[in-house]
Amino acid sequence: MTISKANENGILTITVEGRLGTSTAPLFQDALIPEFDEIKEIILDFSKLTYISSAGLRVLIIGHKKAKSKNAAMSITNVSQEVMEIFNMTGFSEVLTIIPRA
Repeated sequence: MTISKANENGILTITVEGRLGTSTAPLFQDALIPEFDEIKEIILDFSKLTYISSAGLRVLIIGHKKAKSKNAAMSITNVSQEVMEIFNMTGFSEVLTIIPRA
């Protein structure tokens, strides 16, 4: 898994590439959660995310809760059909802010 960050006008985009599973979820958590101390809007670009496990979903919920506690926004964009199916099956699509693919 590769994580890259780009800050433009105070909006941080975090791009996740590869598989977000049990072994990589801690890295993703370490890259995401501390950002809410400084940034008020984070966009997660999942255009290159090929897989997400329950460990990755857990980090998204932690991020969602952290964003709410900091009065910040977290949204997810460019979600593949495969990952969107997981979001739909788990009910995450009802909780998280997901921007539809263009």
